[in-house]
Amino acid sequence: MDNLLNPTTGDYTGTTTTTLSNAVYLRLMTPLGAWWADPLLGSRLHLLAREKDVSRVYKLAQQYAEEALQPLVDDGRATSVSVSVSAGNPGWAILLIEVIDATGQKQPFKHPVRVS
Repeated sequence: MDNLLNPTTGDYTGTTTTTLSNAVYLRLMTPLGAWWADPLLGSRLHLLAREKDVSRVYKLAQQYAEEALQPLVDDGRATSVSVSVSAGNPGWAILLIEVIDATGQKQPFKHPVRVS
């Protein structure tokens, strides 16, 4: 069990979790190559903050999230990861992520990404 991270603040909540929520959060929020212990952990989603709010950028957000979450499947903690993107408020894309963990449980996640 891990201490649960609050995806809104990035702080610990004071509770524990047995889901992959921390792994998903860290892989999406950490810039790729920025974590000292694992240079392959992270995503390129931070690059989209300077992009325009257009459909091409939503496709990039989906691809970056899929790349960042693929190690969960590779190491056997998840059997599949699917990512879709919808438009949020102006300047935001919303990643809708569904992870099927190793026990077969479906875990949904919603992650906002700044796009302009």
